[in-house]
Amino acid sequence: MTYTEILIRAILSVVLLLFIPKILGKQTISNMTFHDFVTSITLGSLAANLAFNVSLKASYLVLALVVFTATAFLLSVLALKNRKMRSWISGSPTVLIEDGKIMENNMKKIRYTLDSLDQSLREKGIFNIEEVDYAVLEDNGEVSVLKKEAYQFVTKKDMGIPQHAQDFPVELIMDGMLVEDNLKLHGLTREWLESELGKKRKGKTLADVFYAVKGTQQQLVFDFYEDGIRQPLDQE
Repeated sequence: MTYTEILIRAILSVVLLLFIPKILGKQTISNMTFHDFVTSITLGSLAANLAFNVSLKASYLVLALVVFTATAFLLSVLALKNRKMRSWISGSPTVLIEDGKIMENNMKKIRYTLDSLDQSLREKGIFNIEEVDYAVLEDNGEVSVLKKEAYQFVTKKDMGIPQHAQDFPVELIMDGMLVEDNLKLHGLTREWLESELGKKRKGKTLADVFYAVKGTQQQLVFDFYEDGIRQPLDQE
């Protein structure tokens, strides 16, 4: 009975962990603020106990998960409605570099070291701190950087190059399977796709295609099961 109970509890734990983020929102994963960090750790601990700690009643742990999820949800709503509460619940950004100067006092307040700052800048491809005009430590621990104008990339707009409208990419074949919904949604047909494939690669059929996408400029890109590469690179 113990093995059966653990099996049932483990499945229940996984189901709850998959369901709870849908209630709390995607920011629990993508934007890990103080609130989300505490929520994730606590939910993980409760779910682990639910799965394996048979000394605690499953009903108690499920109740704790429900109560904690409801509390976290209410805090999220409160943070959304009230700016002051949002700052207390999720934290607020901290300026690390302002007008090219390192803000030592701000870094001391949050116990952020120069080594951490240098590492964050290197991760963004910045090895010379003199290139930075502003750097801000966001709520989720990431550093946002505004480079000095002299070190910013030149855009098409800066160079006066004509700009064209872009569309969102549409995947037509995934893992060798035709994505019927995307074809219907954009008024496309299987016959049209087969015709376009024939123009690009004669002798090839849809069965040969591993991946196909209609790109941002309406261009069609096909990737085939047989790549024709004699010695593919492989890094172990």
